[in-house]
Amino acid sequence: MKVLLLLAKGFETMDFSVFVDVFGWARNDFGIDIEIETCGFHKTVVSTFNIPIRVDKTIDEISIDDYDALAISGGFEEFGFYEEAYDKKFLDIIRQFDRAGKTIATICVAALPLGKSGILLGKKATTYHLKNAYRQKQLADFGVAVINQPIVVDDNIITSYCPETAASVAFELLKILTDETQMQLVKTAMGF
Repeated sequence: MKVLLLLAKGFETMDFSVFVDVFGWARNDFGIDIEIETCGFHKTVVSTFNIPIRVDKTIDEISIDDYDALAISGGFEEFGFYEEAYDKKFLDIIRQFDRAGKTIATICVAALPLGKSGILLGKKATTYHLKNAYRQKQLADFGVAVINQPIVVDDNIITSYCPETAASVAFELLKILTDETQMQLVKTAMGF
C-alpha cells in the first residue's frame, strides 16, 4: 500500500513528520507494507519555520491510481500555505482521491482546502479551533457541518482540529488501511 503525503509550502512540520514516523514504525518494526510518498509543487518544499523538505515527486507527476490514501499537513498562512493549498492542481488531487473513494486524512487547517474543493459540502468535519474558532468559521462557509471535537471522521475523510491531534490522525489512517490490531501494535511500540 502507498499513502501520498501532499505538501503545500508553509506546511506544519509536526503534521508532516507524524505520518512519516507512524508509517515508518509500521513498516520497519512490524513489516506492514505501507509506504509514504511525499509530493509538492516543487522538489523542495519549505515548511513553516523555514525547514526545507525534498519531496519524492512533484504534483505534476502524480497519478492517484498509485495510492491507497491521501494525507495532507496543515500549515501557516503567513508562510504561504494557502497560496498552494488553494491552487487548482492541489484541489484537483483532493477531488480525484474523493471520487475514487480513497481515504483522505488531514491535520488542522488542511481541512480548509478540502472545504474549498467542495468535497466536504454537507459533511461533518473540523479544523483549527483556537483563536475564537476563526478557522472553523471559514470551514463552515464552505457548507461544512463543523463539529468542535479533536477528530471527526465522515465517510472516507478524517479531519482534526490542531497539531496536538497529529499522531491520532496518523494512527486512525493506519487503522483504516490495516486494522485495529496492527494499529495498536504500532501505537504501543511508539509509547502511546
